[in-house]
Amino acid sequence: MGRVGDVTAAESGGSVVRRILLGSQLRRLRETRGITREAAGYSIRASESKISRMELGRVSFKARDIEDLLTLYGVADEGERAALLGLAREANVAGWWHSFGDVLPGWFQTYIGLEGAASLIRIYEVQFVHGLLQTEAYAHAVVTRGQPEAPRAEVDRRVALRLERQKVLVSERAPRFHAILDEAALRRPYGERSVMQGQLRHLIEISEQPNITLQVMPFSFGGHAGESGAFTMLSFPESDLSDVVFLEQLTSALYLDKREEVAQYERVMGRLQKDSPGPEESRDVLRGLLQLI
Repeated sequence: MGRVGDVTAAESGGSVVRRILLGSQLRRLRETRGITREAAGYSIRASESKISRMELGRVSFKARDIEDLLTLYGVADEGERAALLGLAREANVAGWWHSFGDVLPGWFQTYIGLEGAASLIRIYEVQFVHGLLQTEAYAHAVVTRGQPEAPRAEVDRRVALRLERQKVLVSERAPRFHAILDEAALRRPYGERSVMQGQLRHLIEISEQPNITLQVMPFSFGGHAGESGAFTMLSFPESDLSDVVFLEQLTSALYLDKREEVAQYERVMGRLQKDSPGPEESRDVLRGLLQLI
């Protein structure tokens, strides 16, 4: 993974995880002391909603605020205070994607950070080929179809962002990536015939990488477990960070991390993996589709 400024993408992705970890620790400390969010906010000259955003890991942290909150929560041990303040400094590392802020909605920035920090990414996609697997030409066709009024410069920026994201799959700390693509995503044309041919060839090639598993859910199977639509599951090396299910919507996204909700998606993913042809058979499906174009 290349460096952006003085920060690697892996480091900036990890900063999102550290924000979430620090936020959850602050929440546990506050709840243990029986202190309300309103009272915590008052202690740092902020609102209750600011405390809520801090505890969810959605904002950066000021050292003075962390110090005041730790004092309020009765954390006097210097070692514990230093560790949490160090976590706050690491959590404030700016992500490489901030330079794409002109074309990147705020709600998606959190996802990119989590994606870059994950050790396992599992996806089911039905509308089009997943962004981490798209060729440049296919990505251009997808962005153009989705943003038909966007000027060429904006389209190019969006495609560049997608290509930058893909570097996570070939980085030194590349995650395991398990993709299940519905056959509909492979038959729906984006761009000219040559674009689709290039995309299918790319899928065949990239699926040979040791950290990537690609399966195709064929039409011939009929109805299947992925009836609710596309979703992404992210797992992290940090033992105290739960799995996250990401559901993208038109103007926002849902991040699910409650154990019972994640478990339901885990079961669906397991059934999709079991019911879809294996990786080699799926490559045969891709080769067959390539012959039809």
